[in-house]
Amino acid sequence: MTPRPTPPDVDRIAAGIAAVAARRARAAIKNSVATRERTALSVAETAWSHPETSEAGLRVRELLTSIPTLGPTRVARIMEALEIAESKRVGGLGIRQRVKLREFLTIREGSGPSRLVVLAGPTAVGKGTVSAYIRENYPDVLLSVSATTRAPRPGEVDGVHYYFVSDDEFDTMIAEGKFLEWATVHNSYRYGTPRPPIDEALAEGKRVLLEIDLQGARQVRESMPEARLVFLLPPTWDELVRRLIGRGTEEPAEQQRRLDTAKVELAAQDEFDFKVVNREVSTAALEVVELMAVPAAGTGSARQSFSN
Repeated sequence: MTPRPTPPDVDRIAAGIAAVAARRARAAIKNSVATRERTALSVAETAWSHPETSEAGLRVRELLTSIPTLGPTRVARIMEALEIAESKRVGGLGIRQRVKLREFLTIREGSGPSRLVVLAGPTAVGKGTVSAYIRENYPDVLLSVSATTRAPRPGEVDGVHYYFVSDDEFDTMIAEGKFLEWATVHNSYRYGTPRPPIDEALAEGKRVLLEIDLQGARQVRESMPEARLVFLLPPTWDELVRRLIGRGTEEPAEQQRRLDTAKVELAAQDEFDFKVVNREVSTAALEVVELMAVPAAGTGSARQSFSN
């Protein structure tokens, strides 16, 4: 085999200078995305329309990790969902991969943020705990207080965790059209979201979080399609069972009924715009709050579920 000729020193120096310049250019692009001077979508569009640019040479992984709040672990999950290999560069993506990436970035970086986020999930997944963490650590987010006909659990405060009302009071609120949504949960108690405080907060430009059940989330989607629906998942089914039994607030028969309901609820997760796995409360809460900066997709066909 004939040995490859060694390039002249001047060529090697020129190649080295070019490589440094390319790295600096890519670093500048990533910084512009990180500082929100440019969107990741605009970088991708430039790469696809001008394949000779530095944007085209950027790896997809580098582009996604440049987006504020997207860390390496979450980017890896997103790329797996998009079916894009770790080594792929933005300019080297195939047509189908470009469509998937464009759709994902459009959802995250569209024309305007969704200021109303609906958090739902199966029983005992930790919706209340995540919501409480958001209430305590993100004061700019208004956490809607639901009305319920069930009795308070230990530590729950009327007007803070729920409005605890009688069946007659609940009926009156329904008749007067004061609920954004309401439903009977676990074939026993009724829950509902009072609408006037939500409308007032949104009119003032505030971010609002609703923590409700699956039936309620579906009602909100019908009445307010601009809302972002987030499904909270347990790390595993066994962990969900452990949490439900461990809290000790229900009798065994009620626990089994709730677990049966949870299986039905988990089957509906793909109806939601995003899924968040509640492995650790503060991390899950941060992801939910971040999604308040995500634009509504605008059409049902654009909604995608990515495990963040």
